[in-house]
Amino acid sequence: MYQNEPLFLNPEFKDRLWGGTKLRDVFGYTIPSETTGECWGISAHENGPSEVRNGPLAGKKLNEVWESNRELFGHESGEHFPLLVKILDADRDLSVQVHPDDTYAREIEGENYGKTECWYIIDCDPGSEIIFGHHAQTKESFEQMIEDGEWDQLLRRVPIEPGEFYFVPSGTIHAIGAGTMILETQQSSDTTYRVYDYDRKDASGNTRELHIERSIDVSTIPHQDPPFHPVTTEENGLTQIQLVNSDYFTVYRWEVDGEYALHSDHPYLLVSVLSGEGNITSSEASYSLNQGDHFIIPSTMKECHFEGDLEMIVSKSNKE
Repeated sequence: MYQNEPLFLNPEFKDRLWGGTKLRDVFGYTIPSETTGECWGISAHENGPSEVRNGPLAGKKLNEVWESNRELFGHESGEHFPLLVKILDADRDLSVQVHPDDTYAREIEGENYGKTECWYIIDCDPGSEIIFGHHAQTKESFEQMIEDGEWDQLLRRVPIEPGEFYFVPSGTIHAIGAGTMILETQQSSDTTYRVYDYDRKDASGNTRELHIERSIDVSTIPHQDPPFHPVTTEENGLTQIQLVNSDYFTVYRWEVDGEYALHSDHPYLLVSVLSGEGNITSSEASYSLNQGDHFIIPSTMKECHFEGDLEMIVSKSNKE
């Protein structure tokens, strides 16, 4: 199938104990509850696939398009779509958690992928922080501090500001703090091991399940901060910052100011509009772009034209 237009997607939303209403209040989404924590903007995962809303594929789920129209993705190999893009509204602290790598996820969980992810801080309240790593130097001390509940001594807290970026490889102990909105680009996995949940109880008075043994199995000890070397390039109408280039994905922040013509030999690009408005034009048609839009530029769309004042997070798969 030859398609010379972007694939716009309708997100899926997830109610979470820690969620709020900013996905509605800031992005204008119609959310299912007052505790909506996640917008799965670009997803082919079975737990929440996005739906195409334009063109001849309208009404199809992204996982179906991946199966039936692989030419739109440069004939990339692999049974499953590799990436998942979310916007998270942390009205309350998320649990402290860790994710497995590919090998562990496949052998133990039967999942397609492990979960390496990254965060772009869209906005946060003054004084907000994340948990990023831990202070234990050995597995023995890590286990002992968990057993003794020495969370203040174990967990590494980092203050954050809007516009910051964090790469979170599998094995990294982490948590998003209250009052934070992030865009998360990750491997397409829904496997999370919960280490600590502040002894919170749900509406039924039950504490949530912890996964201590598996958390210990997969955690990186001692913690290692991944390198961060952003690369900025400028073209006519575009400022591009490469935020990370990992084994699984490359993620960019794009600022379009005026007009920008994209000529690309990419397999496909995942795009989320964080702010501003404008349009994208191909030889087929022109489409308006607004805050909260999520779309894919397929590999068959070699040229397009952006116009407006736009801030976007753009990613591509690095899967062979």
